[in-house]
Amino acid sequence: MKLQLSYPQRKKINKAIQITGSKSETNRSLLLQALFPNIKIENLSNSDDGEVMQKGLEKSTGVVDIHHAGTAMRFLTAYFASQEEKEVVLTGSKRMKERPIKVLVEALRELGAEIKYENKEGYPPIKITGKKLEQNKVSLPANISSQYISALLLIAPSLENGLELELIGKITSVPYIKMTLALLKQIGVDASFNGNTINVNPKNKVEDTTLIVESDWSSASYFFSIAALCEVGTEIQLSAYKKDSLQGDSVLAEIYKDFGVETSFSDNQIVIAKTAECKLSTVNYDLSNAPDIAQTISVTCLGLGIGCHLTGLHTLPIKETDRLAALKTELSKLGGKVDIDSESLTLLPCDRITSRVEIDTYNDHRMGMAFGPLGIKTDVFINDAGVVSKSYPDFWKDLRTLGFSAEEV
Repeated sequence: MKLQLSYPQRKKINKAIQITGSKSETNRSLLLQALFPNIKIENLSNSDDGEVMQKGLEKSTGVVDIHHAGTAMRFLTAYFASQEEKEVVLTGSKRMKERPIKVLVEALRELGAEIKYENKEGYPPIKITGKKLEQNKVSLPANISSQYISALLLIAPSLENGLELELIGKITSVPYIKMTLALLKQIGVDASFNGNTINVNPKNKVEDTTLIVESDWSSASYFFSIAALCEVGTEIQLSAYKKDSLQGDSVLAEIYKDFGVETSFSDNQIVIAKTAECKLSTVNYDLSNAPDIAQTISVTCLGLGIGCHLTGLHTLPIKETDRLAALKTELSKLGGKVDIDSESLTLLPCDRITSRVEIDTYNDHRMGMAFGPLGIKTDVFINDAGVVSKSYPDFWKDLRTLGFSAEEV
């Protein structure tokens, strides 16, 4: 499906949008519920990734295909490795088979897991024979994806001896680790995070608990971008959000002040308001703790005609696509001048956006959504627009609610 995006009304926006639960919190909560069935969950994400995670947790044997869902691959690897009498082959899309899993597999093997590679060493598909994991000490490089770390922490309370996890080097994506630990705390698990060592105590049973999933801040990022690109006076109300969010991407509220966008909180809702024009010529951000908003920020800067230098992006090349390479290609189509290296992106100020460009999405939901807001500035075409269902199936519908034209061509 190809969509033509534009904003024909050319006026201030004043609308309200309801966004479903965070994909990150949903997947963590679902795994905890599988380990402790008396946990209830409210406001689950309606994303493809959430559905894949749910279906995977229901399996005991056979092939579990998680398609493009990287979080599900990491979390389910740890889950099945710790479940006696379960034997599965975890596999996914062609791209998933190119995304490394070795660091997590080796850590689980140290704990006593039985995992074999079905094809290429270090990559899915993997065959997992669930076992009782009796070892309780393991180490991981601290600069890897936080999903490897969270996968181990989530199964830790179900292990007979709990877990002592040492992180070697400089820790990145700390908010996602803290999110996992906060959810463990909500279900009564004792855990500590001191220096580079995380300890999680075993827990045989949890009390009846309801986990309420906050709406997704990564999804909110596109509305911050829309507000930044709109006229002063635009206001977009989003729900349901917390001021004391567990999600690292909530840093958006601070970052977008640079673009003239203010955020106010009230009754689990946020109002995103464009209060001033952006006066900056370039911005610099270290996104080590929130790499998923790099695409949104770089497109916002292109739309505003300003430059940006974004660092801390070392995990982006192993996402659904190589996001750094993809960003360089697509921003360049629109007239942007972009340089990238293994962990950063630099965009020079651009005073004119090329119109009627076709944006490729690379099987990556965030590529489609990040470029959608540019419809405020010019007509753009989004190829394979249905890819947004991975995390936000209602995205194009919600843009239409704001007054966008999103026509299939």
